[in-house]
Amino acid sequence: MSPSTAKEAAGPVLAGARRLLGAYRATGADPVLGRPELAHGVPFEGYFWRIVDARGGTVVVALSAVCIGPDSRWGLSSLAVHPGPFARTVVTGTARADARAFGVEAEDVLRGDAGALRVDMGPDARLDVTLEDRVSWAARPFGALGVAHAVPWLPQYWHPVILSAAVRGRVHAGGLERRLDGATAYVEKNWGRGFPGRWWWGHAASFDDDVSVSFAGGRVRLAGTAVAPTAVVVRLGRRVLSFAPPAQRTRVRVGGDAWRLRTRGLGYAVDIDGAGDGAPQELLVPLPAEQRVEPHSRQHLAGELHLTVRRGRRLLYSGRSSLAGLEIGDSRTRA
Repeated sequence: MSPSTAKEAAGPVLAGARRLLGAYRATGADPVLGRPELAHGVPFEGYFWRIVDARGGTVVVALSAVCIGPDSRWGLSSLAVHPGPFARTVVTGTARADARAFGVEAEDVLRGDAGALRVDMGPDARLDVTLEDRVSWAARPFGALGVAHAVPWLPQYWHPVILSAAVRGRVHAGGLERRLDGATAYVEKNWGRGFPGRWWWGHAASFDDDVSVSFAGGRVRLAGTAVAPTAVVVRLGRRVLSFAPPAQRTRVRVGGDAWRLRTRGLGYAVDIDGAGDGAPQELLVPLPAEQRVEPHSRQHLAGELHLTVRRGRRLLYSGRSSLAGLEIGDSRTRA
């Protein structure tokens, strides 16, 4: 067989393989060595940026969701800051999730990717930053959920995309107007059919050392059984530890503006204790199938979080952050 004939024969095979991969990812799942940060084509694609300026005591949260409902593809974008309180949400009639790279566009309201983010919700709600010196998720067989990323049709998937990045730019939100040069950014993505009935989430990076931690979990029903899986990612400098069920277990107690997580696995013990900072911000959550939004997210932008990491009996790290993001969600979206 000549090279040209072989190439012609391989064309339909490759095209068929691409179609199969596309159909598989449309369930929300990813293959081994896949790229979970890319759009999947599921009803909900969520994008989240969190910027912390420890010197100025400033926290900026920006998020965008691309939703596919029965009749249309629409978007929800939010900007919230501490100190404030200030939070604004804009629903757009169209939105686009990038299937080739991490990125989202919600008309002229929000445009963001791994290197830059621009939000324009009016003269008193604007953010324009670039992200440099990025510490991205290292190449691994799966993302932060481990082998669960390969399971189709989970209610929701979660994955940190950028664990740390240096920020340049400025924010003007409500009465807050500041340069953010020297701040640190964290970026993540979540996607699926919608939100679970109850969920918990957290992130902290403003420790005295080059350390960060993020976690996400929720109550869902799998194969008719109620479970509450939680994934935890710890960054100690350039070293990243990822803990995901079922190989690693995290016991969680949340409520009353308190978060307590105990993770065990791989010879490590990770303890996380968080506390809210008074009244939380109430953020809107999209319900894709119903093509509407509701205030089901209660998020503290500047809570307290204490992190302890041990390997065996050896203490690897212990520190406290006073600008932690801590969230409890309660949604009526059916998982």
